[in-house]
Amino acid sequence: MLDNRKQKAESRKQTTDNRQQKADDRNKESEKKKSLVKKDDKKTSYEELEGKYKRALADYQNLLKRTAVEKQEFTRYANEECAREILPVYDNLRLSLKHIDDAAKENGWAQGVKYVVKQFVEILKNMGVEEIAAKGKKFDPNVMEAIEGKGEKVKKVVRPGYKMKDKVITPAKVILKNN
Repeated sequence: MLDNRKQKAESRKQTTDNRQQKADDRNKESEKKKSLVKKDDKKTSYEELEGKYKRALADYQNLLKRTAVEKQEFTRYANEECAREILPVYDNLRLSLKHIDDAAKENGWAQGVKYVVKQFVEILKNMGVEEIAAKGKKFDPNVMEAIEGKGEKVKKVVRPGYKMKDKVITPAKVILKNN
């Protein structure tokens, strides 16, 4: 009977060991699956983060481009407004020089006005402002405003017009030849 009990005890021990071994094997497999899942989760998490990073970077680059364009537009608009404000002064100075008699041309103030007009020309040129050529040209309603006459050719320019980089700031005011 003692042998029988020993055998049963060993049998139980083996069964317990087998069960323990199977449980250990299942745990190992479970841990492998978990580690694979963790690796997949890490890979998915990494891919998600990488995607978010790329989108954020693209958004930032778009923001930089948009602000650069807005800066250029603001500068262009500011220059246009500045030119629109100073052009009447420039025109009046030029007009005053046309009406100076010969005796006053040698006067110091007349020379000073000529110098100021010369400075205006340089500044306007640097800003990209050009005078619209109109005298003797065919009337163009896009850049000219007819004050008098009905024809196709410009007889006289009453007030010069100006454009800045192909955009009309002020149209030329002209008198047209009657056909």
